Amino acid sequence: MIACALGARTPRPLAWTADASSASGRGTRRPSVHGFHGRGVLAPCLIALLLLCLYGHAQTTSDGFAIPQPGRSFNFPRDHGSHPEFRTEWWYITGHLDSTTGQRFGFQVTFFRQASKDKQQLYLAHCALLDVRTGKFIHEERLNREGWDAASSTTTLDVRNGNWSLKGEDAMQLGATINAEALLQLTLQPQKPLVFFGKDGVSRKGKAPEAASHYLTFPRLHCTGTLKLGNATHEVTGSAWMDHEFSSSQLDEGQVGWDWASLQLNDGREVMVYRMRRADGSSDPNGTTLAMIDKNGYATHTSAFTWQPQRTWTSPKSKAVYPITARIETHDAVFELRPLADNQELSNAITGLAYWEGACDVLNAKGQVVGRAFLELAGYGGDLARHLRAK
Repeated sequence: MIACALGARTPRPLAWTADASSASGRGTRRPSVHGFHGRGVLAPCLIALLLLCLYGHAQTTSDGFAIPQPGRSFNFPRDHGSHPEFRTEWWYITGHLDSTTGQRFGFQVTFFRQASKDKQQLYLAHCALLDVRTGKFIHEERLNREGWDAASSTTTLDVRNGNWSLKGEDAMQLGATINAEALLQLTLQPQKPLVFFGKDGVSRKGKAPEAASHYLTFPRLHCTGTLKLGNATHEVTGSAWMDHEFSSSQLDEGQVGWDWASLQLNDGREVMVYRMRRADGSSDPNGTTLAMIDKNGYATHTSAFTWQPQRTWTSPKSKAVYPITARIETHDAVFELRPLADNQELSNAITGLAYWEGACDVLNAKGQVVGRAFLELAGYGGDLARHLRAK
């Protein structure tokens, strides 16, 4: 999310190896130091010492976690796995499913990894399901320490929390239950290449060096499988979006949260749009972007767009007020995100951080449905900065 978007032009399997700097058409940037002209080993030693002073501390937070660096060479399947040198990481899947009997569902399954100051790994997970026909929304959250109940591989995509799991290389296998009410078993097949959001492989979230992430996305995954809801089992197909993001600080000073959306348009394009939100409700210009992904998987970006809330909903549980309908305008397009149900809040008793993550239709300027989307509204309920800002 944020800054600019990079994407390959031709589909690749999950095992693809890529260099984010070369994908952008720019080489890896290296420091340039002037003013040392001594002979022998003195000048190189002084230059090395200066570089250490200038950049040694900038690459980690004050408590020793890595900060995303430009020009990172990504290697897969390794980089689909866990990165414990970073404080925070998530594998985030949202999607829309249609049953063979004509029913429609929205779903979210997210695996979070959070490192404590002593580098112990905590695993949080969220799973949610919307039955569009009835408007029923169910969700569950889990929190476990690394070990028997939760883990993530550092060599490939293989993450689990209890009996919830996401793994695979060519195609992904996703399995999750929700409060003994639902069971999802899906195969997710990439339809487009992996997209790297961010300049030189770094997605900026704010002005501070720490406010950044590495942000990898499969913007369109074909879903097949089964959904058991209550006593009924549905054969389903659909489309999902997967974000994999790792960082050590997602929020800059003065920021309280974000508004984010992923759009899958009927014409084969996708849109990722995101704005970091300040305490006064304004957008941070250092953390605002809209990325358009074309039919071939190539992404371009712009900061020239507006995000206009249209309608709010007040949660009866958290009392948070969410702007659940949004109108997004660029110089040549209008997208209105209209939720399929108002109550799609994950109240999250474990963390106390409620947020709204909802399935939406996408409408154009004429009011015609032109796609499907997920909208995320974070920081309206609870203090996100306590968890996502560098220490």
